Amino acid sequence: MNYCIVMPAHNESAFLKLTLDSLADQTLLPKQVVVVNDNSTDNTAAIATEFAEQHPWVSLVNQASKAIHLPGSKVILAFQKGLETLDDYDIIVKLDADLVLPEDYFETVLTVFMDDPKVGMAGGFAYIEKNGDWILENLTDKDHIRGAFKAYRKACFEQIGGLKPAMGWDTVDELLAKFYGWKVVTVPELKVKHLKPTGANYNKAARYKQGEAFYALGYGFWITVIASAKLAMMKKKPLLFLDYMNGFWKAKMGKSAMLVTEEQAKFIRGYRWKKMKGKLLG
Repeated sequence: MNYCIVMPAHNESAFLKLTLDSLADQTLLPKQVVVVNDNSTDNTAAIATEFAEQHPWVSLVNQASKAIHLPGSKVILAFQKGLETLDDYDIIVKLDADLVLPEDYFETVLTVFMDDPKVGMAGGFAYIEKNGDWILENLTDKDHIRGAFKAYRKACFEQIGGLKPAMGWDTVDELLAKFYGWKVVTVPELKVKHLKPTGANYNKAARYKQGEAFYALGYGFWITVIASAKLAMMKKKPLLFLDYMNGFWKAKMGKSAMLVTEEQAKFIRGYRWKKMKGKLLG
């Protein structure tokens, strides 16, 4: 199996070379890496260009998007720009430009895909530095693959319709994969160093987006209440709960576009309730 990587990068000059170096050190090299320079005002493009001169499997694409960093849409539009330039692949990877991957990361991930043809997505876990130690960036459940390093089997990627340019893209992809019968596999021993805290670039206008995403995912009111409370507590910012719920009601009253069909939303609600009941019952 071969894998290709698309790496959206907006002002990532502080981290991009570290990420590219960790790709060059992989025990199994990628077929292609496309760095999408998304309207950067720093040396992101120059770093990618210099690296590409030494590694023929790396290329640079420039994307002229708005500078505002709203979660979801900006990064996925950049991803789609890079995706258009790829040759054929077995596995497509959306990778952030602020990561350091263990040397056997992709060899291990590809083994997961090869061992089970029903695996549609696979990935490791994000770790952040705190007081000199690397600790788990504990923002999600252990069965969720972080949006920073998503690997998809091509057939799964195409069946879910690719990635959606909206907040919630890295949740709806997994839910749709499950809807279509694919497995989502996390590999605990694959520890990815996340060099920049999640959401560090989000501006204040983004604070309602999570609630809007819960609506677009078809969660409904009660699942949104539970999910909002849980996420606010995980981020240790309880008042975010109010922002999330305001975002949900704003989307509901405005009849915002959904990311899923009604059939898919029904499946998602059933899946979420089953998962919550399973946790309660231990």
